[in-house]
Amino acid sequence: MSTTEATGATTTEAPSEISAGVHGYHKQKDEHLKRLRRIEGQIRGLQRLVDEDVYCIDILTQVSASTKALQSFALQLLEEHLRHCVADAAVKGGGEIDEKVEEATKAIARLLRT
Repeated sequence: MSTTEATGATTTEAPSEISAGVHGYHKQKDEHLKRLRRIEGQIRGLQRLVDEDVYCIDILTQVSASTKALQSFALQLLEEHLRHCVADAAVKGGGEIDEKVEEATKAIARLLRT
């Protein structure tokens, strides 16, 4: 599986959660989709503001709000990953816990770079 990070770099790592079938966010999937649609609306609003030649600072304020919304979503998803995927790996034991902790650590590092 190929994924693209925010930096535009492509990796070929296949996260083990994909093969597991059930992800930590599955119970809140509808809520997450609703939240992402709201963020998508914010981004469309940014396009409209630029199209309408709105004042730069007003657009930047909306960019900040959109960024905060995405960061909040990412933190919630990370928490669900820790509670479900990492906790499940801890129960199973073995090397899987190390893999899940490393994945979470890398995800946190990516979030901190943004």
